[in-house]
Amino acid sequence: MQYRQLGKSGIQISEIGFGAWGIGGWGARDDGEATRALRRAFELGVNFYDTALGYGNGHSESLIGKAFKSERHQIVIASKIPPKTFRWPVNPDESASETFPAAWVIECTEKSLKHLGTEYLDVMQLHAWTDAYCQQTEWLEAFQQLKQQGKIRAFGVSVNDWDAHGGVGLAKAGLVDSIQVIYNIFEQRPAEALLPAALASHTGIIVRVPFEEGLLTGALKPGYRFAEGDWRADWLTPERLQEAAPRVKALEQFLAPDRPTLPALALKFCLSHPAVSTVIPGMRCVANVEANTAVSDGVLLDNATLSKLKEHAFTHGWSYPWAA
Repeated sequence: MQYRQLGKSGIQISEIGFGAWGIGGWGARDDGEATRALRRAFELGVNFYDTALGYGNGHSESLIGKAFKSERHQIVIASKIPPKTFRWPVNPDESASETFPAAWVIECTEKSLKHLGTEYLDVMQLHAWTDAYCQQTEWLEAFQQLKQQGKIRAFGVSVNDWDAHGGVGLAKAGLVDSIQVIYNIFEQRPAEALLPAALASHTGIIVRVPFEEGLLTGALKPGYRFAEGDWRADWLTPERLQEAAPRVKALEQFLAPDRPTLPALALKFCLSHPAVSTVIPGMRCVANVEANTAVSDGVLLDNATLSKLKEHAFTHGWSYPWAA
């Protein structure tokens, strides 16, 4: 496992992190397999675990806390504070005093600490963002207070889904340690402005949705039937699966010994941008963990390959069901 620094925080984190929405937030739960996956990730060098208060109303946090009760100081835990409105995404006309008032930031942080059974969080994040909040800093003051109290080590934001430019102003301002964003072979727009701005201001980038909700794994072919409770059934409709299929197939030409599968290619694409601190694929089982962690081998995509992959960007404009 390779490690990188999370922006200017000084915190060293694994290139492959553990995305913990699935183990607590949606679909069928298997706490036993989730715990085995968490432990296996730790054995394979993963030290970064990304969760949220909203993932199963704290269930994901609790699983992580129990799994690493004896190794708390050996791992880096990042969690997130939901908007007080519980509406995603947040919009510029929603004031920060409405979505992330200081008292709410502090209250949610205390809840996460309790779920995790820890005295501090390594990274706390706002679970939505609009750059209008750069001028509405009540949330920032709350984070600074929590940091002074030793309850958080660093703080950041998770920008709105598919909002590739929504955190550019924040990155340029250098107000936070990290910004979490959707970035992958299809969704390459963050590389236009956000990633360069983050690199210039030493703001860490946490990449989520590297597999485009499963599309880039090659497993979700036309006719695929989602399990009961899988919200992606409403997002990846039969028509969309059909539209994406030839685009996914075209990526097979980029497979090579160091990236023999489409998931490996997808992860290496993300890791090959110098602004990226870590990539957090969602993982539920040991098999996922072993496959994903194997990608962190120190071999990145060369410039020629990256240049060709730019031609495979796919800005589809599909919003998530909860944002409709």
